[in-house]
Amino acid sequence: MRRGRVPNLLLSALLDGPAHGYELMDRLEAASGGTWRPSPGSVYPLLQSFVDSGLVKGSEDHGRKVFSLTDAGRERALERRDGKGVEVEPDPDDEHNSGPLRIEMERLKAAARQLTSSGATPEQTQEALAAVRNARQIIYRILMDQ
Repeated sequence: MRRGRVPNLLLSALLDGPAHGYELMDRLEAASGGTWRPSPGSVYPLLQSFVDSGLVKGSEDHGRKVFSLTDAGRERALERRDGKGVEVEPDPDDEHNSGPLRIEMERLKAAARQLTSSGATPEQTQEALAAVRNARQIIYRILMDQ
């Protein structure tokens, strides 16, 4: 992720409503299909700079600091929203062009994380586990056919 895009992406994530820092990181990770997740070390200083500049306000909610856009912040977020979302392109110099496979693996990881954190039933968890095991077995079969 290019560093210059992170502030705009973070402001855009707040257009979806107030959130605490880790929730914003989750939103950005979901928007990237699981291929990118900003670190707390980049998100929290940016949020504080947004508060300092009047783009965002922070409030306490159940012991957590929740951030929301001010009118100026909403205007800035709408101006700077680039419509692209969070995109991660495969590396064209990758010898085997494994970029698309890596992106799909990250997306699978994000989906599994979402399933486990959403209160899935034991049956749903078992179904997902079977799907992942099946995918792993298929990949090994592909390797054996080389």
